[in-house]
Amino acid sequence: MYTLQISVKLHDTDAAGLLFFANQFKMAHDAYEGFMEQIGFSFARIFQDEDFLLPIVHAEADYKARLQVGDRLIIQLTVEKIGDSSFVLLYDLSDADGKSAGMVRTVHVCTDEGTGKKRSLPDELRRGLLSES
Repeated sequence: MYTLQISVKLHDTDAAGLLFFANQFKMAHDAYEGFMEQIGFSFARIFQDEDFLLPIVHAEADYKARLQVGDRLIIQLTVEKIGDSSFVLLYDLSDADGKSAGMVRTVHVCTDEGTGKKRSLPDELRRGLLSES
């Protein structure tokens, strides 16, 4: 499991001062980037040194509780599923008291950088994902 702690910023909110629902995706993506770096696959490495990409092909979110400017948020990322060419990540967004405020799920597919066609996950990436599941 990967954990990221952040605070809700003014630019994350809507006109009512509450977390704008779509910004759950942005926050989850911040956790995703940190997680990938932790398992050795920073986006700099992927874009510069690898011959594959990991586009998100599906994303969904549930907004469960109000969050406003200054609220502390803990994002816990877990690897939900690993397939031959894809993986699913689950992000639990909780407030400082541990109450779930939202949930995000993303599905990533490994594609060949040149052709854009689906391909098997590289073994090193699979091992990194398995170490966190």
